[in-house]
Order: sequence, then C-alpha cells, then structure tokens
Amino acid sequence: MRHALIALAVLPLAACVAAPGVPTGRADFSALCAGCHGATGRGDGEMAALLDQKPADLTTLSARNGGRFPGTRVMAQIWGYAKTGDRVMPEFGPLLDSETVPFDGGDGILTPTPIRLVQLEQYLRTLQQ
Repeated sequence: MRHALIALAVLPLAACVAAPGVPTGRADFSALCAGCHGATGRGDGEMAALLDQKPADLTTLSARNGGRFPGTRVMAQIWGYAKTGDRVMPEFGPLLDSETVPFDGGDGILTPTPIRLVQLEQYLRTLQQ
C-alpha cells in the first residue's frame, strides 16, 4: 500500500518532467540559449562576440547569489518580465504556449507557469558550479 501511495504521489511530477512530445529543458537550452550562452552556459556561444554586452555566465548564478539558486529571478528573466536596459534576450513564445504547472522559484509562492519554462529553469540548476 505504501509503495502504491508513493507511486501515485510521484506520477504527476514524472509526467511534468517527461511529458510526451514536450522537448526537455536541455533541448530548449540548446535550441534557444546556447547560441549566446554557449553549450555549457558560460556565456561563450557563437553569437556572443556579435553582442554589445557579453552574455551572462549561467554556471555562476548560485555562486553570485550566496550559494542559493535564484529561481524566481531566473524565471523572471527567461519569462521576459524582468528585462531591463539594453539586455538582449529572445522572446520564448513557443515555451509560453505549453501546459502550465505550479512553480515555486524559491520564494514560497506557487505560480502557474508553462512547463517548458520550468524545465529550462530546472536545467539551469544543473549547470551550477
């Protein structure tokens, strides 16, 4: 019985992480971010030299935030509502059209968020040094 309850509790999460037909966060990063941020997220992508401002090194987000991954700030940046100044970030239209899931970026607030943005944020967590 206990194993069945655990399986039922994990099933919705597993569906979110590996939804059929939904690209992974790694695939979306490769397609949409690596051109500027580089394959490893260090800001050294092929397009970086063409930009006025060097892309951020995404592997140091936690280090620059006292050792804690700034999930809410990251989501604000990739979702597009935190753009300031002359920062060049693409619009993530295809990612916004995906199914939504509850997301807590670390501030304790669950927000309905497109699953592909959540997967991208979760992938960025794996890049931290």
